[in-house]
Amino acid sequence: MDENDLYESETDLFEHYNIKVDKGQGLLRIDKFLILRVENASRNRIQNAIDAGNVLVNGKIIKASYRVKPADEISIVMPQPLRDDTVYPENIALNIIYEDKDVLLVNKSAGMVVHPGFGNWSGTLVNALAYHINTQLPQLPGNVNRPGLVHRIDKDTSGLLLISKNEIAMTYLAKQFYNHTITRKYIALVWGDLKTDGSVSGYIGRSAKDRRVMEVYNDAEKGKWSLTHYTVLERFNYVTLIACQLETGRTHQIRAHLKHIGHPLFADATYGGDKIRKGTIFAKYKTFVENCFNLMPRQALHALSLGFTHPTSKQNMYFETNLPSDFLAVINKWRSYIAYTDAI
Repeated sequence: MDENDLYESETDLFEHYNIKVDKGQGLLRIDKFLILRVENASRNRIQNAIDAGNVLVNGKIIKASYRVKPADEISIVMPQPLRDDTVYPENIALNIIYEDKDVLLVNKSAGMVVHPGFGNWSGTLVNALAYHINTQLPQLPGNVNRPGLVHRIDKDTSGLLLISKNEIAMTYLAKQFYNHTITRKYIALVWGDLKTDGSVSGYIGRSAKDRRVMEVYNDAEKGKWSLTHYTVLERFNYVTLIACQLETGRTHQIRAHLKHIGHPLFADATYGGDKIRKGTIFAKYKTFVENCFNLMPRQALHALSLGFTHPTSKQNMYFETNLPSDFLAVINKWRSYIAYTDAI
């Protein structure tokens, strides 16, 4: 959760999906269609499900060559992918901001996956923690491969992450996250000119079109309640630097909220921010934006600060980090560009 929720319980041995094809869907082979619509589904898993007769369209078994049509109703059952649930210690450097016998605070770099999962079973923050702490970390019930974690941030989001080192700390911190008494502030660069401070709310759930993407709904049955407040820090005509304060912590919350109001994160490929959304048609401007994307080829989001009550001392603790170099470079590049264009 990028802004993340407490973890949901593990699913059973099989994945079950029911999908109704959109009215505007063009003809597409069903295996390709399902790869786009089913989260973490490889071509091999989809093909095996089709061969086993576990993919039905309008109640009938189909072949892989079947092309989906608008209003088709598809059901699919697949066994959960085999995985090794052991967390192996790995000697990976960590940027530790604070540590005592109960908690540890890490400034995670962009590009580091937080915990083992589909496609990333090693090289994660949790693997690094297992090596650094060299003891059994606690886990919330039903959360395999996530020892010590009470929240998480996305792979390409940088910033502060709080770790619990024992059961008492885990329970105490989990309750603070559940009660929304943990304070978290993020810095984000978004497309468009945000005129005023504001808030975004709604029910966040998986997109029906792409399971990798979260959407904001008005229907409580489609997701979990979410609320983000944002404050404008600096404007650059075509993009805006903002601070985001989380009231809840849902998966991709900030990313989904800002796309929902038409201001996706700069360089966020998953939510459409990796294309020019605002600005001029001049070639120099396009080159400038592409150079910015090259400087920071990931979403412009940083977990700047985190405040919590210590599980043992009961003292209020607050930590803040600096923006990483790639984020600073892009901001300074926009400042220089706007100053240059204003002077012309």
